[in-house]
Amino acid sequence: MAPAVAGNPPDMTFENSIMKTLDALVDSTTARGSAFVDALASSELHDRTPAAFASAAHATTSPTYAFLPTQRVLQALGQAGFVPVGAAQTRTSPDRRYAARHVIRLRRRYETVQLTDSIPEIVFINGHDGRTATQFRLGLFRVVCTNGLIVSIGAIPVWRFPHRSDVLDDVVAAVLAQSELFAQVGAYVERMERTRLEEPQRLAFAEEALELRFPGHRRGGMHASQLLAVRRPEDVGTDLWRTYNVIQENVLKGGLTRRSASNRPTQTRRITAIREDVRLNTALWDMATALAETH
Repeated sequence: MAPAVAGNPPDMTFENSIMKTLDALVDSTTARGSAFVDALASSELHDRTPAAFASAAHATTSPTYAFLPTQRVLQALGQAGFVPVGAAQTRTSPDRRYAARHVIRLRRRYETVQLTDSIPEIVFINGHDGRTATQFRLGLFRVVCTNGLIVSIGAIPVWRFPHRSDVLDDVVAAVLAQSELFAQVGAYVERMERTRLEEPQRLAFAEEALELRFPGHRRGGMHASQLLAVRRPEDVGTDLWRTYNVIQENVLKGGLTRRSASNRPTQTRRITAIREDVRLNTALWDMATALAETH
C-alpha cells in the first residue's frame, strides 16, 4: 500500500483503469435499454467525489488504519451488477480533499422490485481520514421529486466496516445481502401508501419532525404545518407515504420561513452535510414506519 500523504491525489494509472471500467459498466447499462440511464460516468463521479479516487489514506491516520479505496469497491460492485447514480462529498480543506467523507448511491442495473414512484438504492458511505467507517445503507430514490430517502428499519442492518483489514469480499457480500431486502422495503412503502391519516395525525408527525430538525427553542417561530406544504401536485393527498415525503423534502431541502436568533426573517437551509442528512433521513423513516404499524 502506498504511504499515506496529506490530501493524497489519485494514482493516475490506476485511476484511468478504474474509470474505464466504470464507464464500460455505464455504457453497457444504457446500451441495453435499462431504466437507469442516469448512471454517472466516471468523469462526473470524479468531479463530485474526488475522494472516491484517492490512492492512499490521509497522513494523520494511524499505522493500524487499513485503507479501503472507494474506487476498488465500486469496481467490485460493478462486477456484481451495481452502478453509481449519485454522489456527494463533505466540504473540507484542500489538504483533505482526497480523504473527505463521501456518499455514493448505487442501483442494480436491472431492478426486479417495482414500486409506484421509487427505485431501491444502496447508499455507500466512505472516508479516508480515520473518522469514517465504511458503511452501507438501504435507500430509495423518489422519481417525482428527486428525493433521496435513506431507509432505517430494525430488521434491516446497516453494514459498517472499520478500517482494520482487507474487507472487500465482505463488503460485496454485505451489499448483495442488503439488495435482497429491497422487496421488504417495498412492502413498507406499499403499507404507507395504503395508510390514510387524519389531519391531527399529519400535524403530529410534522411536529415531531420539526423538533427533530430544530430541537428545543431553535425553531424560530416555525409551525408544524409549514412542513406539510406541498411542492408539487403529485404530493397532494393524506396517505402516509405522500405525507412522509412532503415532510422529508421540507426538512432536508429547506426554503421555509423562520426567524433567526436576532428575530430577523430568514429561510431554513438545505441539508448538505452527509452525517446530518443520514441522521434526519433515517429518523424520519423510523417515524413513518412506526406510524404505519399503528394502523
